[in-house]
Amino acid sequence: MRITTSTPDGMAVQRVADSAPVEAPEALAAPAPAPLQSAVLQPALQAMREMPEIDQEKVDMLRDALAKGELPFDPGKLAGLIQRFHGSEQ
Repeated sequence: MRITTSTPDGMAVQRVADSAPVEAPEALAAPAPAPLQSAVLQPALQAMREMPEIDQEKVDMLRDALAKGELPFDPGKLAGLIQRFHGSEQ
């Protein structure tokens, strides 16, 4: 299947998906870090690995603020931004 979209800067992007199964990211071997990366970035990389994928506390806080009307939401603006990002091709 081929999907064509456009990026915010107007460039066309095509994505091709096969029916063949794709390996999970955990199954892929990470490239060996360069010596400089190893010494400088390893503490930061390890800290990022230990962080949760989603900050559920923040998600809950934003969901509550939205429900209480404390966080402005304009569905028309959101729809326009989505349309602009994904293009208006029909």
